[in-house]
Amino acid sequence: MTKQKNQAKNNSSGRLSAADRLIIDSYKTSMEGLASYYGEAFEFVLHDLTDLDHSIIKIINGFHSGRKEGAPITDLALSMLEQIQENDASKPFISYTSKSKYGKPVRSTTIIIFGENQKAVGLLCINLYLDSPLSSLLQNFSLIPQSDFVSENFTSDSDELIAHSLEKAKSEVEADEGVPQYLKNKEIVTILYHQGIFKLKNAVQLISEELKISKNTVYLHIRGLEEK
Repeated sequence: MTKQKNQAKNNSSGRLSAADRLIIDSYKTSMEGLASYYGEAFEFVLHDLTDLDHSIIKIINGFHSGRKEGAPITDLALSMLEQIQENDASKPFISYTSKSKYGKPVRSTTIIIFGENQKAVGLLCINLYLDSPLSSLLQNFSLIPQSDFVSENFTSDSDELIAHSLEKAKSEVEADEGVPQYLKNKEIVTILYHQGIFKLKNAVQLISEELKISKNTVYLHIRGLEEK
């Protein structure tokens, strides 16, 4: 058995280190985002492998299985953990179909969470209850009002993103009659600053060239915004 497998198997007792706790806790926010995206047909479960008797430290949509925080790991999850560790340490996850407590099909995936020193410290389990009403499966993917859409640019490189954002900001400022001509460049820089565009490597150079102002002028505007 490899060192990685031994470390994973031996981590089922004791406490999480501070670093491991941070790693585990970082998954809680991810779970909330995934649950918001996929909807109530999915159950998300986070296990702490240092306490198998009370391993569930976060569960979303637990009404499917009737479980709550503090519940133990399931026999199937424990078995899956063993299979992953014994058979293929390079693929620390497994997807499968099982049955709910009501005998209905559930499509699941179990993913090992590794902490420092490649120890298995947790499990993230995602369960799709296939007997869920079709409405709950489709609620987050149905047509929504145009007013609810947000803009997102899928560009091939950062220069393209900068150029696209700059053109959009210029259009907004040019259409705003309340901004005097001599302040338009400053307003454009302000918009781009609040969008985080200046965190990109070539932003100051490309924007100064397009606006026909010096890089020092752009930096001056940025410093003024940072001091507010």
